[in-house]
Amino acid sequence: MLQYTNHIDILPDSHSFEWDEGNIPKNLHKHDVTYKEAEEMFGNQPLVTIRDPSHSRPRDTRFGAYGKTDEGRKLFAAFIVRGNKVRVILVRDMTQAEGDAYEEFEKDT
Repeated sequence: MLQYTNHIDILPDSHSFEWDEGNIPKNLHKHDVTYKEAEEMFGNQPLVTIRDPSHSRPRDTRFGAYGKTDEGRKLFAAFIVRGNKVRVILVRDMTQAEGDAYEEFEKDT
């Protein structure tokens, strides 16, 4: 079961999004998630973030985020932070196990 023990606050207080033009259609086609939904999840609570050292590079630390859209769709996003910009690499629906763990975390907050 997914553990949220690595919760960290890494988002800048005032942030915007930077999108690779190739990732917008890829996430829509492969995962049926719009960039608007991805951005929404970062503005809703709870937003659970974790470090992802196995996918990080020396220049960029990769993170994962679990959250939900305004409509309640539970999403996972892989992203990096550059200055005050959030660059989403991938966004998809949470797996069943991730969603169950997220709901448990939500109850505890």
